[in-house]
Amino acid sequence: MSNLEASFSILGQKGVMAYILKGTVFTLIIALIAVVLGIVIGSVLALCRNYCTSKKTKIFGTIATVYIEVFRNTPLLLWIFICLVFCPCPELFNRKLFGLTTVETKLLFKAAVALILFTSSVIAEIIRGGLNSIAHGQFEAGHAQGFNVVQVMIYIILPQAYRNVIPTLLSQVITTIKDSSYLANVATIELIARTKQLLSAASRYNGTGNVNVSDVFVLFGVAAFIYFIINYTLSCVVRTMQKRRKRPVRVTAD
Repeated sequence: MSNLEASFSILGQKGVMAYILKGTVFTLIIALIAVVLGIVIGSVLALCRNYCTSKKTKIFGTIATVYIEVFRNTPLLLWIFICLVFCPCPELFNRKLFGLTTVETKLLFKAAVALILFTSSVIAEIIRGGLNSIAHGQFEAGHAQGFNVVQVMIYIILPQAYRNVIPTLLSQVITTIKDSSYLANVATIELIARTKQLLSAASRYNGTGNVNVSDVFVLFGVAAFIYFIINYTLSCVVRTMQKRRKRPVRVTAD
């Protein structure tokens, strides 16, 4: 048996593919949590940065600006290590969860916090771009209907802003899924971390007693293929939505 055949035989070992797919699920869950919370936090930051300009509210705009610029212009990996050292872990995550050890659960929580902080700063700027695309007349129309500022934002401005940035948000989802691979540096349980763990134990699975170069290509090739399928699917969705937005509206005469 050649080294390449031995490397491919790893994938046929009992539980290997299930182990990889479980890591894929954790990758998607982490990315989903980061994006959902990033949209919530990012919306607040975008609103504060855009509209907190009066003397009473300017402090909130300043805080939002500092938050966005600090996290958006520094490496994600830096914040992963900072959160790993300094971020406290709630009691809820200081236990065995989802089949993980206590240490893995704590590491997962801290790394996810870093990803949320970083992602929210990027999404904040995306949403702010959507807010800036709304014509000022929309505010006037809302006030003319008797809506207060909060109602105008909730019922008129934010829905339009979100709709305008959906393709960009989906692109950020793709980036977040790829960025989750940084979490492998702190021994969490997403796809790349599990691939590295399988590679370290490849000598027990390939039947050769050694870790071969072909093991690296096969295992990380599978991980790359999984990332490609997920992100290419999302890319197709983004392109479809962009084409629909650019499609001219046909007007037919009665």
